[in-house]
Amino acid sequence: MIELLGATKRFGARCAVDRLDLEVRPGELFAFLGPNGAGKTTSIKMICGLLSPTSGEARVGGRPSSSPEARRLLGYVPDQPYLYDKLTGREFLRFVVEMHDIESRRAERRILELIETFEMGDFIDELCENYSQGMKQRVVFASALVHDPKALVVDEPLVGLDPRSARIVKDLFVSQARAGCAVLMSTHLLSIAEELADRIGIVDHGRMLAVGGLAELRERLQHEGPLEDLFLKLTDDRRAGAKPASNGVAP
Repeated sequence: MIELLGATKRFGARCAVDRLDLEVRPGELFAFLGPNGAGKTTSIKMICGLLSPTSGEARVGGRPSSSPEARRLLGYVPDQPYLYDKLTGREFLRFVVEMHDIESRRAERRILELIETFEMGDFIDELCENYSQGMKQRVVFASALVHDPKALVVDEPLVGLDPRSARIVKDLFVSQARAGCAVLMSTHLLSIAEELADRIGIVDHGRMLAVGGLAELRERLQHEGPLEDLFLKLTDDRRAGAKPASNGVAP
C-alpha cells in the first residue's frame, strides 16, 4: 500500500535519502525509526507527495504518491500541526471534508464520530488560535481520518499529547491497522514502537539498516534486550563505520 522503491532524494550535494526501499502493507502498523537527520521526514514527504524523489519511486496504492488517486487514499499527520487560527476546529474539519468532496450528511456524521473519539466536544467550537498543542494535535488527527484513508502516515504522533490523549491515539493506530489500513509511524519514542509495531524499520544516513518484527531483528542481530539497545547498537555501529552484517540486516 505504501512503497518507496529505490528512492533517493538529494538537496544539492547532500543526499538525504539514499536508494531507500520501504513497504507498509494493508493491515500493518510499521514503526519508522532513526536518529535526528536520518532521512525519516524527507522519506515521509516523498510518500505524501510533498517532495519528488530525485530518483526511484514513491507510491501509495500502486499509484505515484503525487497523483490525485494516491492522495485520496492517504491521511497525513505532520510533526508540527497546522490549523487556520480564525477557524474553529469544527469549521476546519468541514473545510477538509469539502476538499475531499464527501457528501454533506455523511461528512457531518463522520465529524461527530471523530469529535467523540478524540474527546473534542469541550473545545471544537472555539477558534483554533486558542488551542493548546495537544488540542491542535487532536484536530489534525481527526482531519487526517475524516475521509477514511487506506493509508495513514504520522510523523512524531505523540508530541504535545497528555497521557490520556496519547492513549487514545495509540489505540486508534492499532484499530486502524486491524481494520486494514496501512499505518506508517515515525517516532523517537522507542517504547511506543516496541509496544505497538508489527514491523520496525531502522534508518540512518538515508539508508535502511534493518527491517522486520522485533523478534526477527533480535534473532538476526543476535541481540536480546529492549529495542533501545538494539537501535543504539545498529546506529552506533553505522556511525563508527562498521561493515554491514551478513545475517540479513540491510546494509
